[in-house]
This record gives sequence, structure tokens and C-alpha cells, in this order.
Amino acid sequence: MAEPILIAQRGRDKTLRQCFLLPDKANRHGLITGATGTGKTITLQTMAEGFARQGVPVFMADIKGDLSGIARPGQLTDKLGTLLKERHLATPPFAAFPVTFWDIFADAKGGQGHPVRATVSDLGPLLLARMLNLNDTQQGVLQLVFKIADDQGLLLLDMKDLRAMCQHVGDNASSFTTSYGNISAASIGAIQRGLMQIESQGGERFFGEPMLNIADFMQTDSNGIGVINVLVADQLMNSPRLYSTFLLWLLSELFETLPEVGDLDKPKLVFFFDEAHLLFNDAPKALLERIELVVRLVRSKAVGVYFVTQNPLDVPDTVLAQLGNRVQHALRAFTPRDQKAVKSAAQTMRQNPRLNMEEAITELAVGEALVSFLDAKGRPSVTERVYVLPPSGQIGPISAQQRKDLMAQSIVAGVYEKALDRESAYELIQGRAQARLPAAESAKGPGPVAAAESPPGSAEAPGSGLLGSLGDLLGGGARRTRASVGEQLIKSAASAFGREVGRKVIRGILGGIFGGRQ
Repeated sequence: MAEPILIAQRGRDKTLRQCFLLPDKANRHGLITGATGTGKTITLQTMAEGFARQGVPVFMADIKGDLSGIARPGQLTDKLGTLLKERHLATPPFAAFPVTFWDIFADAKGGQGHPVRATVSDLGPLLLARMLNLNDTQQGVLQLVFKIADDQGLLLLDMKDLRAMCQHVGDNASSFTTSYGNISAASIGAIQRGLMQIESQGGERFFGEPMLNIADFMQTDSNGIGVINVLVADQLMNSPRLYSTFLLWLLSELFETLPEVGDLDKPKLVFFFDEAHLLFNDAPKALLERIELVVRLVRSKAVGVYFVTQNPLDVPDTVLAQLGNRVQHALRAFTPRDQKAVKSAAQTMRQNPRLNMEEAITELAVGEALVSFLDAKGRPSVTERVYVLPPSGQIGPISAQQRKDLMAQSIVAGVYEKALDRESAYELIQGRAQARLPAAESAKGPGPVAAAESPPGSAEAPGSGLLGSLGDLLGGGARRTRASVGEQLIKSAASAFGREVGRKVIRGILGGIFGGRQ
């Protein structure tokens, strides 16, 4: 049985109250909430270190760039020493933890982490529609694009594959309508515009091969310490839909890849979802249902999911009901929505008769929290007002050179750096287009001038009178019938002078040719 993880405490001697997170209940998920600057990041780091010591791999996103310090041992500064003394907390056992850095925006020139990629097919139309901000009609057309690609054996691996496939479907929409339904050119255009927007944000680097192997997230070092996977997300946060879609894809991939194992002594992986409100903002019903399903069932895959956000109201009730381990930092009740959030947080945690929960939430100091973890029987423990323990790793970011050295020593160094570009939809569609060109050239018949020539022996010859002059103008001096001259004049006048001017010129010329009045 894995040892309980001490997360927070208060008091000393007989008044000592401690909050332990039980590893065998860690897969019942959790929630860390609180206003900006109240200590959520320190709580996240302390919990991640606790899991890593138990040999549990961890994944978390580094939103502000300061979680990288977990790879270096911390130091006892004057400020930290004073705080520990005031709160009667022991000095933490300073230590470094094994870390693997990942970066969606990494490329051949390097990045702040190892490249992480997924194929377009693996992401699927539902998550891709979320990323592209498509409406229901456009999402339906995108699903048809995926279906047609599957039926024609065209692999969708990277961004250029999907763009080529959308163009192919749009150009041949009429031939697909009978079998697949109506395909709107406007919807194809909306999808293409969305892809261009994602590409302009650098998101095309996320699509491609080699695709991330989930097993590389679930590693321990030679001492049995769980590897902490840190996603570099400071730049990624400029593309919030890409960020939330990537994390949801990763969670879905864990759900679909890992086998059912039930409740273990400790989870196989703990997944921290920072800035969780981005996942639920404007999410369609189908996506919310998918999230709820994954959160509810991934527990049996021995994966614990912990949402980190400012306000508990950011998380839908159907998902909130699945989160058993709670850490509530301070909330500021300045607005009606804030006051509602305070009341909601106080009511959804197990009551403590010694605490006025609503007042306590607004009075909590930085690093102080209301904590309720599941007990040995799976019940929420009585909520305690406690101080979160400081982490053992460095608080704050590491230097660029330290990060570079760690990446060179990583267990996945050199595995994902070189992108692959095998034959897929783009190459096959281009090949088909090139193959059609010679056939199209050979199928061309005689030009319009030859087709319009008068038969031998015609009464009119080139250069004779008005018709001859018109023939020189329109066809290089070839003989024409009066009807063919009229048709050529109609086309020439309409294109040269515009529709209205063309009508006037044509009426005058045709009247002269066919004997009408001038």
C-alpha cells in the first residue's frame, strides 16, 4: 500500500491538523480553485512532487513558465524561513525531480521542449471543429470530409493533407452530394479559413508524425521517482482553443489507449488541467458530454484528473460532481458572480462545525486553503483550514541553459525532434491532378477559329468588303458565314465594352449585316 501524501497542515503538538491525499483515492479526481495570486501554482507543484515520490508519473501545463523549477532543488531563503516559522511548518526536504519538457511549437530549429504531435485523423472531426470554432453545419461538412477521406483511402496526417482534402471535396462537391449529402461551398470556405488561422498561430506544428506515444508520458527514473511531464504553455496560451483541444485530446488518448484496471494502490498517471475554464468556455453539448464521459470512466484506467481554475463555477456541475479531492484557496467576493462562487464552494465541501465556510474563503491568506480529501472509505473528509506545504523543488523558473541541458539528458531526446512526411492525402491528390493533365490536353478538339471556317467555294473571300474586314479582326482573315461573324461580335462586344454598351454596339452591327435598319 502506497503511503499517504501530506499536502497541508496547521498548528502543532495537540492542535496539529494534517491533510493527507490517499494515493488509492487519487484516481477519484480533484479540483484546485482560487483567485489569482492565492497559491494555486504552489499547491499544484507540492501535489505533483508528492505523486512523483510515490512513483506516479505526472503531466501538467506550465502556464506562466515558473513550474520548470521543479527540476532543481529549492533553497531556504529568508522570506521562506520566516514564513515557515510563522506557520509552524518544517523545512521541506529540498530535492530535484526528473522532468521531461514538451512544446507544441517546437520545430527543427528547437524549442523549449521536445516536439509533441498528433495526426489530423487521430484528433478527429469533433475536436478539430472545436479548435476551428465551427458551427453545427460546418462541423457536419468537416465530418463528411473525414468520411470521404476514409472511403478513398486518403490519410489525413498533417495540415496540408486536410487543406488538400477540403479543396478536393469542394471542387467535386456535386459528385459527392448523392452519396454523402449536400456539401456547402461556404462551409468548405469556413473550414479553410479556420485552418489558415490555426496555421498563422503556429498550430500546424502540432499536426504530423511521429505522433506522441502515450507510454512516453508514463515513465519513472532509476530511483523509482515518477517523471513529471511539463508542457510549455506560456506561448500556447495565446491560442486558447488549441491549448484546450490539445489537453482534451491527450486525456481522450489516455482513455482510449490504457486498459481497464479498476482501483489500484496508486494511479498510473496524474493529469493536471490548468486554466480549466478554457476547456468549457462555449463548448457545444456534444463536447461537454464527451468530457463528462472521459472524466467519469478514465478513473477505471487508473488516471487521476485534477482541474485547476480560478472559480468553481467554471466547471459544469456534471463534471464537478466527479471531483472528490478539493483544495479551495481564497476567493474575492467583489461581484455578484464572485459571491455566488463563494457560496457554491462553501456548500459543495463537507461542512466543519468549527468553521464559517463562506467567511473563511474570503479571509484565506496566500498559501492557505480549505482542504477536503477523500478518506479511506471514499468519503469527503471534514474540511480543514490549513497551510499548503512548500514544495521541495525550486520555486520559479530555471535558466534557458539549464533547460537545454535537461532536454539533452531526457529519456526521449532525439525521438520526436525529426518530423516525418510520408505519402498521404496531399501527395495522392496532387498525383491524381498531374495524371489528369495529359488526358485533358489530348481530349481538346480543334479551336474555335478552325471550327468557324466557311466551306471551300464560299462566295466571300478574306479582305472583301465589310465581312472581310470583320473576319480579319475576329479570326485572322479566315472565311466566315454571316451567322458566325455575328456570334463572334456578340462575344467580343460583351467582353470589351460591358453588358450594356455591348448590347448597343451589337444591335447596330447586326442590323447592318442582316439588312436591318441603321
